[in-house]
Amino acid sequence: MSDSQSTSNVDVTLSAKIEAMLFVSAEPVPVGQLAAALDVTASVVERGLKELDESLVTRGLRLQRNAGRVQLTTAPELAELVELFLGLEAITHLSRAALETLAIIAYQQPVTRPQVDSIRGVNSDGMMKSLLSKGLVQESGRTEGPGRPILYSTTPEFLQHFGLSSIAELPPLAVPVEENGEHNVLLKG
Repeated sequence: MSDSQSTSNVDVTLSAKIEAMLFVSAEPVPVGQLAAALDVTASVVERGLKELDESLVTRGLRLQRNAGRVQLTTAPELAELVELFLGLEAITHLSRAALETLAIIAYQQPVTRPQVDSIRGVNSDGMMKSLLSKGLVQESGRTEGPGRPILYSTTPEFLQHFGLSSIAELPPLAVPVEENGEHNVLLKG
C-alpha cells in the first residue's frame, strides 16, 4: 500500500480540514467560504473553529478574527522570536498622536476623519495617512451624508500588531464621570 493510499483511509477532523485551508490561504477567509468548501453550515464551521482555537492554545499559532473573516497567525508571545528568526526589525513604534488616532478608530469604527478630528481636537490628516501606509487602518466605505466622507476601520495587521485575535478583545473604554464637580475615570464593562 502506498503512502497516499494509507493516508486516504485516515479520518481527518473538521478542525484539521479548516486548519489546512487557513494555512494555505494568503488572506483572511470568510466563514461562509469555509462552509461552502466543506459543504457544511456556518455553525458547523464555527464549532470546528472553536475546536481548532482550543487546540492551538499550546502551539505557536492562533486564530485571528476580523470582520467575519478568520486566519492563522503566529502566537503574539512568539513575535520577538519570529522577528529574530526572519531578521526583521522590531515592530515600528507609534507616536503618541498615532496611538491616539488609532485608539479612536479602533473604538469608534467605522469612523470618518472629521469625526476623529472632532474627538482629538486637531487635524488628523497626517496621522491617518501614516496609519494607512503602515496598514493598521483601511478605508471601509463611505457615509451617506454630504460629501460622502470615507469611513475608516482597523485591519487584521492592527490586530497582529497588538496581539489581539479580534476587536472584542480591546480593553473596556474609560469614560469620564463627574462627581461633586470632580472629573474621575470609570471603566465601562
